[in-house]
Amino acid sequence: MTTLWPDSDVSPDEMLQVAIDAAREGGAILKDWAGRFTITEKSRANLVTEADFASQHAIHARIHRRFPTQNFVGEEGLAETNSDSPWRWVIDPLDGTSNYVHGFPYYAVNIAAEYGKELMIAVTYDPNRDELFTAVKGRGAFVNGQPIRPTLVTDLQDAMVVASLPVACRPEHYAVKQLLNVMPHVQTVQRTGSAALNLAYVAAGRMDAFWSGSLKPWDMAAGILLVQEAGGRVTRMKGEPIDIEIPDLLSSNGSPIHDALQQLL
Repeated sequence: MTTLWPDSDVSPDEMLQVAIDAAREGGAILKDWAGRFTITEKSRANLVTEADFASQHAIHARIHRRFPTQNFVGEEGLAETNSDSPWRWVIDPLDGTSNYVHGFPYYAVNIAAEYGKELMIAVTYDPNRDELFTAVKGRGAFVNGQPIRPTLVTDLQDAMVVASLPVACRPEHYAVKQLLNVMPHVQTVQRTGSAALNLAYVAAGRMDAFWSGSLKPWDMAAGILLVQEAGGRVTRMKGEPIDIEIPDLLSSNGSPIHDALQQLL
């Protein structure tokens, strides 16, 4: 057991395995609901709501059965506080809702566990590619059991970066201005619609950097630990320490492009 693990009463291996099992179950539910879009008269919006809740219910039930005294917070109104426990699970049953609705296969289940304010367990599961990104504090980051590392790109002009824009934001929105500030200085800018997978891809060396000013704790908790454990860097956009309760994130491979983006943003 790593010396960074804070709780001798709970095994990191068991916590990780429970999170993995829950993420896979949630992902299977999402795929099952997605297949019903063509055979139902309900609106897609209603289906997504049902898919979200069904996935979250299954994830919460599985984790709660094993760790009934721990705390939970989740996107779909999940909030359970047991003051005696320092543990909190942070759950997003469907990150990438718009992609899911349109049949664009870029969405994920996101599960993290924190001890106090310290992220300790991370699982991001892509059910379309059957890719499971995992991390335990102090043990590195993995995809399907294989170690991952960020890219080695050091110059912004060679970088592929990803921006997060709020839904239906107007041209004068600060996020649009940030995007325009960055565009002339990088090789390419993408907008993908899933912060969970964006962070996992930064960790895995598939993207060089990702930023957002509109994320919730469940959108980014798992991904932050994945990037950190892979060897990347995560801060707020002005360089302050990251805080999942504050919607302000800049993640990168940890090279000088991080500071360069910080100046542009």
